[in-house]
Amino acid sequence: MARPSPDAAPKWVYYFAAGEAEGSAAMKNLLGGKGANLAEMASLGLPVPPGFTITTEVCGLFYENGRRLPEHLAAQVEDALARIGKETGGEFGNENNPLLVAVRSGARASMPGMMDTILNLGLNDRTVLGLARHSGDDRFAYDSYRRFIQMYGDVVLGVDHSVFEEILDNYKNLNGYAFDTELSADDWQKIIALYKKAIEDAIGKPFPQDTGQQLWGAIGAVFGSWHNARAVTYRRLHAIPDNWGTAVNVQAMVFGNMGNTSATGVAFTRNPSTGANEIYGEYLVNAQGEDVVAGIRTPQPLTIKARREAEDPNPSLEEEMPGAFDELKLIFATLENRYRDMQDIEFTIQNGKVWMLQTRSGKRTAEAAVKIAVDLAEEGVITREEAVLRVDPSGFTQLLHPTIDADAEKELLTTGLPASPGSAAGQIVFTSDEAERQKQLGRDVILVRAETSPEDIHGMHASAGILTARGGMTSHAAVVARGMGVPCVSGAGALRISEKTETLTVGQKVLKAGDVITIDGATGRVYLGAVPMRQPQLSGDFARLIAWADDARGLAVRANADTPKDAKQARTFGAQGIGLCRTEHMFFDAERILAMREMICATTEAGRRAALARILPVQRADFVELFEIMGELPVTIRLLDPPLHEFLPRQEREVETVAAALEISVEKLHARIAELSEFNPMLGLRGARLAIRYPEITEMQARAIFEAAIETEKRLGATVEPEIMIPLVAYRREFDILAGVIRATAETVEKETGARLAYKIGTMIELPRACLKADEIAEGVAGADFFSFGTNDLTQTVLGLSRDDAAPILTAYATQGVYENDPFVSLEQEGVGELVRIGIERGRATKPELKVGICGEHGGDPASVAFFHAAGFDYVSCSPFRVPVARLAAAQAAIRAKLAS
Repeated sequence: MARPSPDAAPKWVYYFAAGEAEGSAAMKNLLGGKGANLAEMASLGLPVPPGFTITTEVCGLFYENGRRLPEHLAAQVEDALARIGKETGGEFGNENNPLLVAVRSGARASMPGMMDTILNLGLNDRTVLGLARHSGDDRFAYDSYRRFIQMYGDVVLGVDHSVFEEILDNYKNLNGYAFDTELSADDWQKIIALYKKAIEDAIGKPFPQDTGQQLWGAIGAVFGSWHNARAVTYRRLHAIPDNWGTAVNVQAMVFGNMGNTSATGVAFTRNPSTGANEIYGEYLVNAQGEDVVAGIRTPQPLTIKARREAEDPNPSLEEEMPGAFDELKLIFATLENRYRDMQDIEFTIQNGKVWMLQTRSGKRTAEAAVKIAVDLAEEGVITREEAVLRVDPSGFTQLLHPTIDADAEKELLTTGLPASPGSAAGQIVFTSDEAERQKQLGRDVILVRAETSPEDIHGMHASAGILTARGGMTSHAAVVARGMGVPCVSGAGALRISEKTETLTVGQKVLKAGDVITIDGATGRVYLGAVPMRQPQLSGDFARLIAWADDARGLAVRANADTPKDAKQARTFGAQGIGLCRTEHMFFDAERILAMREMICATTEAGRRAALARILPVQRADFVELFEIMGELPVTIRLLDPPLHEFLPRQEREVETVAAALEISVEKLHARIAELSEFNPMLGLRGARLAIRYPEITEMQARAIFEAAIETEKRLGATVEPEIMIPLVAYRREFDILAGVIRATAETVEKETGARLAYKIGTMIELPRACLKADEIAEGVAGADFFSFGTNDLTQTVLGLSRDDAAPILTAYATQGVYENDPFVSLEQEGVGELVRIGIERGRATKPELKVGICGEHGGDPASVAFFHAAGFDYVSCSPFRVPVARLAAAQAAIRAKLAS
């Protein structure tokens, strides 16, 4: 049968070699990040091993065709493979001078360690002899072969990697070896025989000797790994679309395991933990790249400075191979200048020659992201607006990590490497599944592992911190933890960890699962017990960047704050007012709730008013404190919203205590609880409905607000103009009734005090009907002065989904692609968002000056903030600790809108 022409299909394979490339950095969507950057490095003339990239389009076809590769791909791959052989002087499958290749994934978004890699492909029982003859090093050849069998057996043939690890560990223990580098060629041949037998026992077939079969098996496996469990989890956590797919990169092997003049390493052009402008990274002599990133061996620092800081007795690369180090320094500067960003680089040194295997914009902590962006702007490399766009708003929460109180008493357990900053205390867990289970129970945990693997992604995400015994600062644990903003200490070599007995041993100390430790990811120290923490100070580079963001944004950012503590925190983080004060939270204090319960249990208006009279001064004092903290900044106060049953006791013992305190019978209290019981209380007697039935509650709250405003104005000598928000309005008539109560109360207070009050009355838009009839609700002088969208409840009422019961539904829907994101975390823009747009458009049609805000937690979600900017909101409001996130997200939305116009 004739060989199909490569021209008979679209171009699916892009070749690259030093000085030439068919692709470029601009082709990331087609070639994936790794392939596009390999092409770019090759175009720059950097030392890149020749290779080719199979495009992300093929990944889509692979899944459309039932995990089968397209027919005409083979011809293009064979042509590209022949070009690699011509470039290197070897030939794929040749028994005398075999060309070996690496097969790696490469999605357009960086997903470190989530998909599969196969190195040394092309080795079999015959080509390994040719490699040994050609290299003059039997040990190197058989070390490479055993690595290939181990990776191929795991990734392609489905034999768990622990099978190979157990064989190797047993062999080393029986023969007294501590390190892999001590094993001879004879040792590796024995281990290879054991590996091959384990594979045949597991799959019923011998290890494949046909190099073509090996190649296509590897290509299919790498495409297949796009949908492995860890990759799917990573994409869900980082909002990476499933339909992007991965490319596959096939590249000539270069060898860092050819003896003491060879090495492999990972480098960052700036420190990914702090952002400092210094080379940061690690290397291993006589090793391959997976040894570094997998944490199998603890590597050595690249620079003399890093070695001294770490007090590492082993030589740095700068000392061990000064010529290679100087060449790398020049390459690092070239790449950072080309990409205008900090780069994460993988390299190999083969017999003294430097080879570049990868570059990408490096993952970094929020602290580093801010510093690098600010420094690059100050250096004139990027603009201030570009600097604002460079920082992920979601990562800002990392900057709010507490740090260990330096003055607190603490007992040092051990020290490792400072892999990801921040401090965390929690109970020890030894497996990722247990970390996830404990997180669901509301417990903070520290995941303790010998080293993490990509399969641990779910447990790492669930943990407050991560501690590993092996691995360096560029290991899987370190890179993923930094990307997630999770504190991590790696390479704590004194730890002895037993998953079987669930114990951690350091010297004579033995800790078990459930014991509490504290880790400091900034220093690498690990302490016994929970150590006191200090809150961070946001200044320096952070303050400079957020000032640039404030210059760019159009949206105001307020905070949801119900207490003086929240209000003070909000101002610290730069909130421009309070967008939501939930007055019901003021009643749950033990001393106050009794009066509230007395009001609820009263059977007459007079009884309710008597109880409300006792609540009034307490409520007024709360408002005075909030007004004083916020000064002349706006404060939006939501009137009582939740159903009354929430204030009543549930447990029998508590019922008896409350009945005695209220001096009523237990039976009467039970009767009142039963009377207020509802099948669906969130759609029952609450908000405007409760206030219309009991207008004296609204009257008391309005009086407390107005009297507090007058008192605060006298104290501060400044104007206080509260914004009073009526919740759960669906009809204009509801709004009119309650606005009438508020205005009448204002008039009464003015007569009593002789003061003139300034205030606004608005409503919370949280029902679909309110969006559709927004024109009526806002119309005229007596209509609403402002709308604040309560997107939490609006999401529930639009989607018919209770956020309290949504978790199992959302989990199932996410796997089926119904929801890309949790609609209670990121606004569901097509349905809920469309009603929001309608509400704004119709409200402003009858009142053009209508102020519009949002006070659900969506106000702190970057993707949602971008939507609110585009929809024409005046402000967003979120929890105090999300205020910096919203400030940056609002700026990015404004900058992107300007660039798009």
